[in-house]
Amino acid sequence: MSGIRSYFPSGDEYVTEDALKNLRNYRYRAVDKSFLTKYLYRHYWEWAVTLFPLWMAPNLITLTGLSFEIFDVLLVLLIMPDLEGPGPWWLYFAFGIGMWLYSTFDNVDGKQARRTGTSSPLGELFDHGCDALNCTIAGIVEASAFGCGISWQTATIVFFTTMTFFFSTWEEYHTGVLYLGYVNGPTEILTLAVLACFASGIWGPAIWHVKASHGLPIIGRLFPGTWEVADALLALTGLAMIFGHCAICCWNVHAACKEQKRSFTATLPQLVQYAVFAISCYVWLDNSTTIFVNNHLVL
Repeated sequence: MSGIRSYFPSGDEYVTEDALKNLRNYRYRAVDKSFLTKYLYRHYWEWAVTLFPLWMAPNLITLTGLSFEIFDVLLVLLIMPDLEGPGPWWLYFAFGIGMWLYSTFDNVDGKQARRTGTSSPLGELFDHGCDALNCTIAGIVEASAFGCGISWQTATIVFFTTMTFFFSTWEEYHTGVLYLGYVNGPTEILTLAVLACFASGIWGPAIWHVKASHGLPIIGRLFPGTWEVADALLALTGLAMIFGHCAICCWNVHAACKEQKRSFTATLPQLVQYAVFAISCYVWLDNSTTIFVNNHLVL
């Protein structure tokens, strides 16, 4: 057993003592401007938390929520490994329900912690860790719901989900507040993703692959004639991500640095690590002779 353990990092290599001290001082603060949250989902989550027994640990709720998304990925691998399909109608509904349950459990775990008096920085770290894992998992599931296949469309969807999470985490690190705007990923975008899964279950994923000029009234003609609806939606999502999310994250970090009399420029090199990661993934995918050809993108 000791020989096997030697292949894995020790506890100190995962989280140092200094980091643990900082973790104990961490206090979770969040601002959610979403109207959906304020007028609808907040009441739904307050009702949903009452369905969980008091003995159920918040971290168990978090992990159970993530398991729904993992189950969806297993369904993809077993039933629609090409991520294109079309699969059976119920598969797309399973995707949407899995995402919805994940979102519900992710928003209920904190309420359960406060309900049982078990809130802790470690629980918040575990929650964020599961959210980080789900960025890739949910991206694969959503790409399957759109019938994107083993393609650059799928890679782009995963890139969008991971990038938005990275910027939000970077912003929270410097501001001390998790800021969710009037339109944000965990609420409005996830709701649209769930509805898109259901739409694929009703009409089939082919609806996303008609020409944008035919499938998108009014705005469809703004895109190149060869573009499909899926291409147009990805382009709009990318613009919203850059100007509606990443730019706001930078603005909030700049404001926090100005208030704290720190250099905003000094925070920017922290973004380089994600840029290196994204560029490395692009080079790897672009030069690989097996990932796209032999259906290894999910792995």
